[in-house]
Amino acid sequence: MENQTLLTIEDLSVQFVSAGVQTTALSGLSLTAKKGEILAVVGASGAGKSLLAHAVLGLLPKNAEVTGRMTYKEQALNEKTLPRLRGTEITLIPQAVTYLDPLMPVGRQVYYPMNKQEGRAKTAALFEEYGLSPEVMKKYPFELSGGMTRRVLFSAAVLSGAKLLLADEPTPGLSRETARHVLRHLRAFAKEGRTVLLITHDLDLAVECADRVAVLYAGTLLEIAPATDFTEDGAALRHPYSQSLWNALPQNGFHPIAGNMPSPGERVKGCPFAPRCLKKTALCWEKPVPLRPLRGGTVRCIHAT
Repeated sequence: MENQTLLTIEDLSVQFVSAGVQTTALSGLSLTAKKGEILAVVGASGAGKSLLAHAVLGLLPKNAEVTGRMTYKEQALNEKTLPRLRGTEITLIPQAVTYLDPLMPVGRQVYYPMNKQEGRAKTAALFEEYGLSPEVMKKYPFELSGGMTRRVLFSAAVLSGAKLLLADEPTPGLSRETARHVLRHLRAFAKEGRTVLLITHDLDLAVECADRVAVLYAGTLLEIAPATDFTEDGAALRHPYSQSLWNALPQNGFHPIAGNMPSPGERVKGCPFAPRCLKKTALCWEKPVPLRPLRGGTVRCIHAT
């Protein structure tokens, strides 16, 4: 794998202003994704995973205020550059199945930017690989199941030729076998030199295919770890939340975490996980905790060793 950094995010924060009230959804997020790498972003629902993808693509609503810096191949991502990069260099495999045009057959939507004859052939071959019959190409979105729609969206991203793929929950609604098949394709993309930002709540699948795993909690990045650190009892992990998330899986003992993740309006001054953390001390509440390098990864915890 080459060491070229394709995507850089520095101190990204996203706030929403509504009726004069400001709510922070992402706070001080920094990460890089390298050429030929799958970087998985995991966390509970509401942690800010999908919001990160939409921030990278500039698809946030008008009441969003974004600070920080994002670059693609050292080129700033902003209102001037993103319209040219979206769909060509950077593409999204969306979570919502409503992204398809309801008035156009799905096959045509997949190969729309391509030569018709070549596009039809490539789309048919890709559909067959994902277990979609040739007849599906002529169907409209309302005629498809959720799982079929996800495979169509995935096919469109594949044929785009983009170098950076933002895969936002690409496996819900798919059988375990089909989900693993999709993730094998993501791995194949990485081997071709593409970069994949895999956004998922499925930690088990993320560890199976990713190179590194970024753990989000309440809009805050708590840890980035090599996927190989998610093993046995999670002792190789650095943050207590990462360890708890790993040990909550059925195959790892199914140990649930007491309490709930704070909502965006319930931000704590220090570590957002402190109210639920068994290792918390008074220091955890005093001030924001910075990310720091540790044992081949990064962590936001004063107690991590």
